[in-house]
Amino acid sequence: MTKGRLLFKSLRPHQWVKNGFVLVPLVFAQRVFDYPSLLKSVTAFGVFCLLTGAIYLINDLFDLEADRSHPAKKDRPLAAGLISHRLAKAAAGILLFSSMLLGFSLGAGFLLVVVIYVAIQMLYNYRLKNIVILDIFCISSGFFLRMTGGAVAIEVVISNWLIICTILISIFLALAKRRHELILLGETSATNHRKVLSEYDPYLLDQMIGVIAGSTLLSYMLYCVSPDTIEKFQSDHMIYTFPFVLYGILRYLYLIHKKGYGGAPEKVLFSDLSLLSSVILWGLFCVLIVYGVV
Repeated sequence: MTKGRLLFKSLRPHQWVKNGFVLVPLVFAQRVFDYPSLLKSVTAFGVFCLLTGAIYLINDLFDLEADRSHPAKKDRPLAAGLISHRLAKAAAGILLFSSMLLGFSLGAGFLLVVVIYVAIQMLYNYRLKNIVILDIFCISSGFFLRMTGGAVAIEVVISNWLIICTILISIFLALAKRRHELILLGETSATNHRKVLSEYDPYLLDQMIGVIAGSTLLSYMLYCVSPDTIEKFQSDHMIYTFPFVLYGILRYLYLIHKKGYGGAPEKVLFSDLSLLSSVILWGLFCVLIVYGVV
C-alpha cells in the first residue's frame, strides 16, 4: 500500500459518517431544497471531514505507545510504523489550516465552533482523557458541535429538545465505546492502555448506559409531542417515528451486550442490517413528515 493510501487510511474516512450530524439542522429547518443552505451545509460537512481527519492523526500521535499494545489499534499505520511522524504532523497541519480557511468562508460563528471543537480535542489529548466522566463528555461533545456547526452555517435555531436528544445519544455512544474497550482488553490490560479505564467497571458503565438510553427515549418522545414541533411542521405525525428510535436504541443495547459491539458506532451501524434499516426508515419518515408529504 502506498504512503498516500496509508495516510488516507489514518484519516479514518469510514468514521466521517459521524459528520452527518452537520446536516441535521438542514433537514429539520426545512432547507434541503434551498440551494444556498444546501451548499453551505455540504461545505460545513467537508470542513468537518478535513478537521476530524486532522484530529485522528493528532490522536494517533498522542496515543502511539498505547496503540501499539492494543489488539486492534496496533495495526493503524502510525502505530505499525508504516508512515512517519513527520508526514503525519505535516498532514495534520495542512488539514487543520485548510479546515479553518474553509470554515471562515461560512462565517465567524461557524469558525468559532471549529475552534472550540479543536480546543476540546486538544484538551482531551493533554489532560481530560484521564478524568472520569469528563472523558465521556469530551468524546460526546463532537456530535453536538457538529450539529451546532451545521445550524450556525445556515443561520437557523435548533430545537432545545433536539439539542438534548443529540447530547444524550452522543453520551450513550461514548459510554458504549468505553464499555467495549474495557471488555475487549480486560480490566488489567485496559488500565495499562488507558489510565481512566481504571475508574470504570462494566457494572457502572451498564448503569450509566441504561440511564442515558432511557433519558434519550424520553427526550425524543417529548420532542415529538412538543407543541413547538407540531406547530413548526404543521403535523403531529412526528410521534410515529418514535418506534424506529426505540427499536434502534434497544437493538444497539442488544449488540453491545450480546455481540460485543460498541467500539465504533459507524462499524456497528453498517455491520448490522436491522440497525441500519431502522436508521434509514427513521430518516425517511422524518423527511416525509418535515416536508409535509405525510
